[in-house]
Amino acid sequence: MRYFICALFFVVSAAHAQNTTALPEGAASPKATLNDISWMQGHWSGEAFGGITEEIWGPPLGGSMMFSFKLVSDGQVGFYELGHIRELDNTLVYELKHFHGDLKGWEEKDEVQSFKLVKVDGKRVYFEGFTFEKVSNDEINIYAQIGDEDGSAEEVTFNFKKE
Repeated sequence: MRYFICALFFVVSAAHAQNTTALPEGAASPKATLNDISWMQGHWSGEAFGGITEEIWGPPLGGSMMFSFKLVSDGQVGFYELGHIRELDNTLVYELKHFHGDLKGWEEKDEVQSFKLVKVDGKRVYFEGFTFEKVSNDEINIYAQIGDEDGSAEEVTFNFKKE
């Protein structure tokens, strides 16, 4: 599996892409609540990186929305992500950790990948390097800046349909 798949969601570029953005230097995240992204809840599936993707989002509960992600290629789990979007200081933060198919973590034990909220705009919620878009009640897109081993980054679209 190519290195950049292993770096999925791990390296976020500060450069602006078509559907993703970053918080300007020194700017604070806007006020927001989980109600702004509660439409993500559900069981979603799609295709990416030559495999099948699955993403499951729980409803808002306890100040967060928990999720799991799985990539299956050639009948094997490529990796998992576990994380949440949580309310923190009157805004939202997107946080996650990665795991190999055998559940060995990618990040150090206490390390969490954390992405600040940039803006909420209609059916889109922008975090640094990620955008969640509600296409319909049965379809979403997640746009992500994914780093490559040479230090470059590209925007990748994950299209999911509700199960």
